[in-house]
Amino acid sequence: MLINLIVIRTDKPKELSEFYEQLGMKFEYHQHGKGTWHYSTEIEEIVFEIYPLMKNQEVSDKSLRLGFTIENLDDIIANLKKNKVEIIREPKESEWGYFAIIKDLDGRKIELKTEC
Repeated sequence: MLINLIVIRTDKPKELSEFYEQLGMKFEYHQHGKGTWHYSTEIEEIVFEIYPLMKNQEVSDKSLRLGFTIENLDDIIANLKKNKVEIIREPKESEWGYFAIIKDLDGRKIELKTEC
């Protein structure tokens, strides 16, 4: 079994797509048929989409935690700091590898790991 789709919802989809672009993603703004306009990117075989909140939804889910393996972790963290992104855990070597934890604009924890 493989994960092929991750959808997150927010009250600020454009800003959140720009946030994730700082990690190296490139989003397209589109819709499927007459569906909701949203931002979409592909990460290998996974489609990652950012949708606006549903009509009955008042706040984004902050309990979801995402993890991405990226290149140049130290450079990305330095850039995120310049852009005032909250760094929860500075890059550090651990038994799980070299990683850091940040928060996205909605408060989701994002684990950034680099391959050694």
